[in-house]
Amino acid sequence: MLLVLIRLVVAVILKLWLVSKNAKVAVLGASGGIGQPLSLLLKNSPLVSRLTLYDIAHTPGVAADLSHIETRATVKGYLGPEQLPDCLKGCDVVVIPAGVPRKPGMTRDDLFNTNATIVATLTAACAQHCPEAMICIIANPVNSTIPITAEVFKKHGVYNPSKIFGVTTLDIVRANTFVAELKGLDPARVNVPVIGGHAGKTIIPLISQCTPKVDFPQDQLTALTGRIQEAGTEVVKAKAGAGSATLSMAYAGARFVFSLVDAMNGKEGVVECSFVQSQETDCAYFSTPLLLGKKGIEKNLGIGKVSSFEEKMIAEAIPELKASIKKGEDFVKNMK
Repeated sequence: MLLVLIRLVVAVILKLWLVSKNAKVAVLGASGGIGQPLSLLLKNSPLVSRLTLYDIAHTPGVAADLSHIETRATVKGYLGPEQLPDCLKGCDVVVIPAGVPRKPGMTRDDLFNTNATIVATLTAACAQHCPEAMICIIANPVNSTIPITAEVFKKHGVYNPSKIFGVTTLDIVRANTFVAELKGLDPARVNVPVIGGHAGKTIIPLISQCTPKVDFPQDQLTALTGRIQEAGTEVVKAKAGAGSATLSMAYAGARFVFSLVDAMNGKEGVVECSFVQSQETDCAYFSTPLLLGKKGIEKNLGIGKVSSFEEKMIAEAIPELKASIKKGEDFVKNMK
């Protein structure tokens, strides 16, 4: 009798474990430069059970290709606006890398007019068809596309600030890599919080909070900070008109999604930086380290102790951030 009971308990635990590892993820913009490698990384993860891919071209082919990979996630492609609702139904997480990439000489803000419309359209569909899902925005300019997403969700009466994330993870990934290179460390063991926003001088790496602790002379620190802030432009120039950071962005996007799903599954102590609604500064949205939980943001961990150099960067970033946030909010207010 005891053996039967033990077997029953084990079966229930196993079933609950399988259910918890059952994330249904949608990628909107899945045929693009970020979307394809991001979808590949998501398909490769045991955390994902269903992967739905949406774009305005090529998704049936991308989905067919990925579906042959020997991992358990089922994959289906959806093409065009009329198929978007079916792509979103039942989703736990939606990742949006859709939009046009930067070309040499362009700022992230130059992408605004095209990408603002794309993000507003896609997030309106999310608000209608999967209002409870976690929404992860990669489409630039993130400093404006997150306020756009929030205003769209408010319009539909389903806004939950704990579930809307601007994916700034690539800034952290780059900071970790560059610090590790300079100090001869394993980048996988380096963690540099990056706060603020996701463009130019709004990207504020907190080297003073790096683990393990590192020290740089001021001239090297200034150069390192500048490189982290302009790393996207470094890739745009190196690709010479052939696109922007796609592979590293896909990696960073997948890292954020996996952290989010881990936290949704009950893993404790999961922390990622993200651009979210915030009360940490005068800005309505600001990126800081977040403790993630089953329902999204469990706790905003704030800015913490910073150096005078970092304090100055924060002060200089706020006016630009406020302008970008207002631009996003105004875009939705003026939408027909």
